[in-house]
Amino acid sequence: MKIIKILQNLSFLFILFLFLFFFQIIKPSYSIGGEQMKITSSAFEEGEMIPKKYTCDDVDISPPLKWSNVPEGAKTIALICDDPDAPVGTWVHWVLYNLPASITELPENIPPEKTLSNGAKQGTSDFGRIGYGGPCPPGGTHRYYFKIYALDKELDLEPGATKSELLEAMEGSILSEGQLMGRYKR
Repeated sequence: MKIIKILQNLSFLFILFLFLFFFQIIKPSYSIGGEQMKITSSAFEEGEMIPKKYTCDDVDISPPLKWSNVPEGAKTIALICDDPDAPVGTWVHWVLYNLPASITELPENIPPEKTLSNGAKQGTSDFGRIGYGGPCPPGGTHRYYFKIYALDKELDLEPGATKSELLEAMEGSILSEGQLMGRYKR
């Protein structure tokens, strides 16, 4: 009798896992043919405070970012920065895509232009504007995730795309990804 209950519980857990995975509540970590991508910043370390310079409380410029382990076959890079601690739900601070895969870093202060000189396109943040919008929490300490994606194609998206439009366009084309998390408190 106990064996039957154990098997029923295991079956239930397996079905629950498949359900969560299928609906992407549990998201796989992509890395095809090598290590997961690593993204860093010379301005702050993983989990550390983001300097005021990169926030709405100062000059509000994008921080310098650098990444490695771009997989062979990658054509473009996409970047999303968001804050899951915002009171209204996840707040999008930056959307950038179609950056050539040969580029492995961005200097600070990327201009708020629809199309950059390297061919990359910038999307619309939840501030309603093109380009980077730095941390600006209404209160408390918030986490800011800089997520990098290596894609196997150039995306057919015009400048100004939203995060959701970018995620939809990337579906099935992600070769690898990585993330860097910084914090900020006002």
